[in-house]
Amino acid sequence: MGANVGERLREVRKRRGLSQRELANESGVSLSLIRKLEQGEREDTRLETVRRLAAALRVPTTQLVIASCGEDDAVDANDQWKPVCRALLTSSAVDTVDEPPTAAGVRQALDAAMPLFSGDRFVELSTILPSLLRDADALVRSDPEGRVVRARILQLTGWLLTQMRQFDAAEAALERSMDESSDRLHGAATASVMCWLLLRRGRLGEARDLASRWADEVEPRLSRATPAELSAWGWLLLRMSAAAVRDNRPGEAEDAIRLAHAAAVALGREYTPEGNFLQAFGPVTVALKRAENAMVVDRPDLVLKLAAKVPVQGMRPTSNNRNRHLLDVANAHARTRQYAEAVDILTGIRATAPQWFPKQRYARDIVSGILARRRTLTPEMRSLADAVGMPV
Repeated sequence: MGANVGERLREVRKRRGLSQRELANESGVSLSLIRKLEQGEREDTRLETVRRLAAALRVPTTQLVIASCGEDDAVDANDQWKPVCRALLTSSAVDTVDEPPTAAGVRQALDAAMPLFSGDRFVELSTILPSLLRDADALVRSDPEGRVVRARILQLTGWLLTQMRQFDAAEAALERSMDESSDRLHGAATASVMCWLLLRRGRLGEARDLASRWADEVEPRLSRATPAELSAWGWLLLRMSAAAVRDNRPGEAEDAIRLAHAAAVALGREYTPEGNFLQAFGPVTVALKRAENAMVVDRPDLVLKLAAKVPVQGMRPTSNNRNRHLLDVANAHARTRQYAEAVDILTGIRATAPQWFPKQRYARDIVSGILARRRTLTPEMRSLADAVGMPV
């Protein structure tokens, strides 16, 4: 997490009026380790340890491991994720004598990081993930039951790196997560993320085959299916539909999304499995994906018709599904020359998801299309161009 973790620890501890010994007593972290960190003798430590220190100091963990979210503006995307990729692909040499990992501690560290994943807080995640991955690896070496939590961390890492277009590392993380899946529903959820990665890489046949194979594996009897089973099956069907529509197989796409709709109707509501926001599924999710399919086949009129029935305002602002849908709606407005409406939507996405929006090539394409068709640019258009890295 970098040499500055010790400096930030010392600053916050002093502001709290605690001695090193008092902090050790409050946090359960050894006095010797606290001294090593603050004196710069140790430049790295486990996220589990930092979380315990942060809890004792009554600050967010990220306050100790990252100085400023604004650092993202000055960091090249590839450089930003190199430490995560290294931690993922190589073993750690971090000393465990002072701070052996525990299953409960790593789970707590993961729970504390979940708002960063669900909130698209990429800067903070790029800082804490290397340590979290190393913690999980060290835990498995000492506790075989740690494979469950490591599989979950690898799944989330694969999902995140897919967003960041670090595709090779993402695929490695997801393959490892599937190998270590504790049950078929975790395997299905990871397969769904892998299908998304394959779609983004243009490997449509592989995505369709993988989704189909896993959908057959977990297909439930609707009359007695659990919400988690319906969610897992429904998402795989949506991946099948997405692959098929992009592969010019409209019949297959419609069949798959119709089955997904049946799963959503059986659920009767939007459902999020405990601790797994990636698998949020229900009637609204299916409606979002119908609109996405309509945009893929160049039907902006249908996108706007479908979007009018989708209650996106009730979804959390940082939902990837919500924001991805709103990009489709903005694109549909732009394609039908409703530029003001498109700009309003894009500006809203940027405001609610400031770290997510600049990473989206789709957003850049939409803005590019608007600029190409406009003789004069409004300040809002120029601001959006700046946000997605386009010269104007």
